[in-house]
Amino acid sequence: MAEEFEAMGTGGRYNQEQKDYALGLIDECGVRATARILQLPRRTLQRWCRSEHKYVRRCPDWVYSWAAQRRKKREFWSRRGYG
Repeated sequence: MAEEFEAMGTGGRYNQEQKDYALGLIDECGVRATARILQLPRRTLQRWCRSEHKYVRRCPDWVYSWAAQRRKKREFWSRRGYG
C-alpha cells in the first residue's frame, strides 16, 4: 500500500489523489494504522482530516462500553469495602 501511495505522487508535496487515498484508508483502518502503513506522520494525516472536515474518533466504539463495564464493576466492589 505504501508503494502504491508513493507511486501516485511525483515527489515533493502530496497531491490530492494521495490525500484521498490516505483518507479512504483512514476510514478502513484508523489514523494510527494508516500512519504505520503509509509511513507518514500521524500529524500530517490529522491535518488532512481537519482540512477535509473529516471527524475521526479518538478510540473505537468498544472502548466506551468496556469503560462503562469497568466503572460498574469498580462501584460494585467499592460498595463492598474493596478499593
